[in-house]
Amino acid sequence: MMKQRKEAERLAGYVLHLTEEENITLSAAVVRRLIEGGDGDAALLYLCIVRSRGSSTSEKLREELHWGDEQMRRAESALHRMGLVALPGRESAPAEPPPPPAEPATPDYSREDVMQKLESDAAFSQLLREVERKLGRLTDPSVKKLLGLYENLGLPADVVYLLVNHCIARRAEQFGEGRLPTMREIEKEGYAWARHELFSTEAANRYLRAEQEKRRRFPEYMAVLQLGGRAAAPSEEKYLASWAEMGFPPETVAVAYDKTMLHCHELKWPYCNGILKKWHEKGLHTPEQVRAENTAPPKQRSGSKNAWMREYD
Repeated sequence: MMKQRKEAERLAGYVLHLTEEENITLSAAVVRRLIEGGDGDAALLYLCIVRSRGSSTSEKLREELHWGDEQMRRAESALHRMGLVALPGRESAPAEPPPPPAEPATPDYSREDVMQKLESDAAFSQLLREVERKLGRLTDPSVKKLLGLYENLGLPADVVYLLVNHCIARRAEQFGEGRLPTMREIEKEGYAWARHELFSTEAANRYLRAEQEKRRRFPEYMAVLQLGGRAAAPSEEKYLASWAEMGFPPETVAVAYDKTMLHCHELKWPYCNGILKKWHEKGLHTPEQVRAENTAPPKQRSGSKNAWMREYD
């Protein structure tokens, strides 16, 4: 810890002399990929692309950097491997890197670290007061988790406060008023927000609106699944959210439920989900589209009915 503090003190001597107009904002995920990529030319090229808002051509960027063709190609290829740009004539950029472990480890903050942060950082001090006003007095381990969200993940104080309120509202929706989330649950959701790069209130609010729109369909889905008398469990919500993201109306989910009951004689979530995923891959989202597919002449359909249904066994 002392070594880290000395390193921080050494780095504190670097001051960026930039006006507000010159500032370029990069997400923590992008910075992480550039650092892990270890390619200085690629990082420099990416900064030029961001500054031009992606409007400059490859030739123009090459001239601006005073590079030759080979150096430009190497830097472009490096960015493509990092998944930060897509190049013409090549496959789309690689998928996102694997998420952090499901059980993330909070940095080993000491009590001294926490006290020093509270004394030196007014934003974190105020955040802790507001969170305790919502959740009650936090234990030392919970305060360390809150500090991890703020300092380790880099979520701003106002975003962390939105996160806490979101978790409180979701917990109340699932289990009734007065049931508060634990800091462990809030920390886990915070890691999900970091993976979605929600590092501003604007991005967080857009995400919350999208989540609210998806959740609006949950009761309708539960009703057609004959489960309308209760709220969905967290494991069930994952299926419901996926169906909402794929754009299925409740009527189509009802058709998938009927097929599931016919084959399984009970609701099996993975089986029902498999049917809907297959329809989504075929571009079938309404009951009319599904019926049209089922009534198509045999020559337009691949495989037998039994082979098609075996995919969901």
